[in-house]
Amino acid sequence: MEEDGIEEISSSISGRLLRRRNTGGGGGSDSGSRWVDGSEVDSETPPWSLVDDNDNEGENNTGGGYGYGSNRRRLIKKPKRVDSFDVESMAFSGSHAHHNKEVSIWQTLGLAFQTLGVVYGDMGTSPLYVFTDVFSKVQIESNIDVLGALSLVIYTIALVPLAKYVFIVLKANDNGEGGTFALYSLISRYAKVNLLPNRQQADERISSYRLKLPTPELERALKIKEKLEHNSFYKTLLLLLVLMGTSMIIGDGILTPAISVMSAVSGLEGKIQGFGTGALVGVSVVILVGLFGIQRFGTSKVGLTFAPCLALWFFSLGSIGLYNLIKYDVSVVKAINPLYIYLFFKKNSFKAWSSLGGCVLCITGAEAMFADLGHFSVPSIQIAFSLVVFPCLLLAYMGQAAYLLQHPSSADRIFYDSIPDGLFWPVFVIATLAAVIASQAMISASFSCIKQSMALGCFPRLKVIHTSRKFMGQIYIPVINWFLMIMCVLVVATFQSTTDIANAYGIAEVGVMMVSTALVTLVMLLIWQTNLFLALCFLIIFGSIELLYMSAVLSKITEGGWLPLAFASFFLCVMYIWNYGSVLKYQSEVRDKISMDFMNELGSTLGTVRVPGIGLLYNELVHGVPSVLGQFLLDLPAIHSTLVFVCIKYVPVPVVTQEERFLFRRICPKDYHMFQCVARYGYKDVRKEDHHAFEKLLVESLEKFMRKEAQDLALETEINDADFECVSVGQRIYSGELSVPLIQPESEPVLPSSVMGPIDDDPSLEYELSALKEATESGFTYLLGHGDVKARKDSFFFKKLVINYFYSFLRNNCRGGAATMRVPHMNIIQVGMTYRV
Repeated sequence: MEEDGIEEISSSISGRLLRRRNTGGGGGSDSGSRWVDGSEVDSETPPWSLVDDNDNEGENNTGGGYGYGSNRRRLIKKPKRVDSFDVESMAFSGSHAHHNKEVSIWQTLGLAFQTLGVVYGDMGTSPLYVFTDVFSKVQIESNIDVLGALSLVIYTIALVPLAKYVFIVLKANDNGEGGTFALYSLISRYAKVNLLPNRQQADERISSYRLKLPTPELERALKIKEKLEHNSFYKTLLLLLVLMGTSMIIGDGILTPAISVMSAVSGLEGKIQGFGTGALVGVSVVILVGLFGIQRFGTSKVGLTFAPCLALWFFSLGSIGLYNLIKYDVSVVKAINPLYIYLFFKKNSFKAWSSLGGCVLCITGAEAMFADLGHFSVPSIQIAFSLVVFPCLLLAYMGQAAYLLQHPSSADRIFYDSIPDGLFWPVFVIATLAAVIASQAMISASFSCIKQSMALGCFPRLKVIHTSRKFMGQIYIPVINWFLMIMCVLVVATFQSTTDIANAYGIAEVGVMMVSTALVTLVMLLIWQTNLFLALCFLIIFGSIELLYMSAVLSKITEGGWLPLAFASFFLCVMYIWNYGSVLKYQSEVRDKISMDFMNELGSTLGTVRVPGIGLLYNELVHGVPSVLGQFLLDLPAIHSTLVFVCIKYVPVPVVTQEERFLFRRICPKDYHMFQCVARYGYKDVRKEDHHAFEKLLVESLEKFMRKEAQDLALETEINDADFECVSVGQRIYSGELSVPLIQPESEPVLPSSVMGPIDDDPSLEYELSALKEATESGFTYLLGHGDVKARKDSFFFKKLVINYFYSFLRNNCRGGAATMRVPHMNIIQVGMTYRV
């Protein structure tokens, strides 16, 4: 049985540690197993409780008195106890809210200009192949065919990118971050749907964490929240939906460069004699390799370089479209009447439905408007689309339709044939550059989505390079970049035709849009608390459009549509296996952590020799003493005089301010010199701390913590409130659990000056400060546990297969703990651990 196995292992280790302590003269009796069980995963104290000061270290690892109070048991009536970390987080709540610097109109316009080079390249190059693909399914026999197809394109662009994304979806951003994982983190902050059980109340006081709810009493929102929180099926379904959307975006990052570059280069087939399929593939591959080779320079440099080219491209589209519109047939503007869509379907029936797979290509890259939001801003993306992209695309498609009315046989090469004489080569060069740039949108979106999924525990750890000092969202992931490049080259070399790639392309694009529609609807109902009728209208209108397009593109599975499904399935499996294994590993660590009773029996020496120095023990627990400490005590002949348990934790917000980053508290009585630190990061935070600077900050923070603790203790003694053992100062409440953030704000004192008496003469404080100074001079050591995760012997076969092989393979081949924690390799001590899940 699982519990018996844990009990047997725990008893063995605890017995060995106690015997080791007794051999060293510590005294004490064998108490059997002193390891907590899984019941402490949910460590919430009820309103009425029989409380032992040494119990429930999931909430309180202090032992109740830090060495200056006796253990006592009492029956009290109290409100639900807040976590000891909550006390310090309250000090920042409300006083350190985000006040984003106002961005000038010129800065916004500058960002809008950059979006042309990063966000809108994909959608901007769609005139290269949309009508070509549409009229490969429907033959042009009358004006109804051309006007109906044009009307479809116009309303598809107007409804999906403009109405849905620009005016609705972009508003569902997570403090400036977009994408499916941003929506997931937004939902996770309001409803406890995250499967990793390391959420703290203190996290909810991060200024970017809080949500403004106009009507929090709304019964409908509360019912949805309750269902999400208490039904594991809904949690898993929501996670799978998010992972599927992310997988589709990565699939887009593979297909977009392939179809865009091949479509542009195909213009040479009609101009250069002997330029056949082999040459087309060769030139496309060379361009693709060059495109992925420049990604390391960063989005900002790429955007500034590409933006002028795309601006010129959109100007060319609009100008050529307007020229063709005036020269050939200005009457095509009547396609604005949606009646032509009905006539188009009435005339062509099944063929018209099949042509929707080509029509949907006019909005490829629309999801990049949301996924790339972290690189720019909402106003910049809205301005660029409304004033530049949308008008130029309409003119381009109208101009092509006007040309087709006069030259219906040119459907196969409509874009290049409609270019005025003498402008072919300049436009071809610009089109090729635009196609290369178009690929940038989904490549950047892929980087952003993978970074977010890594931070939220849904993707193996990879090296992430931040390429901009101004914009934290601009990143580069080398492994993903080269993977996308290899896949793109294989797709081009295998399919050798834009038509087959287009069949695959539509499925990935529509799949991402459907996921976004579902998640934004949930945000509307749960967080925005939009009127039910409006939320249903959003779901029904856009969901119906996307389902219609999906039905059309799914009919092309055998013609290349299987490719994005294969890519999405691969990435979905990788992300879900990683998340599944990470959750089981975390639950195992929580279940096996060391109890406070056992720590008290070991004594301040921890059953070994304490030598000067500071040991930073990295672990994933936000509460309690990790079991890996027991392994260190068994394997090492001595342990450091000061121990700090450091937990690097990602919370579901984009950014955590420096003042709110660290939580810090004492574990066990004072003479143990043990502390716990939780360093909180958002999923787009940059971690570039130099370890020397981190060590210096840690020592300064420990000193501040000790001084504040002495002040609080002096205040407790002065007020002498023995009934409740807590002090209210202004709006802050200090319980028996004393703690302080690692970075203390300088704006105001923590306690009123009238009660902050001199504490420098406190002998216990002087002793601790001198011990800390001695430990600092002796140096820092980073203690890491190298853990193997194995399924229990009685687990079912599928779980053993996933954990023992797939998850273990991912852990062994992803970035190691030392690199992830950013610790110096010279000062590392590692011990092996095996987690049975």
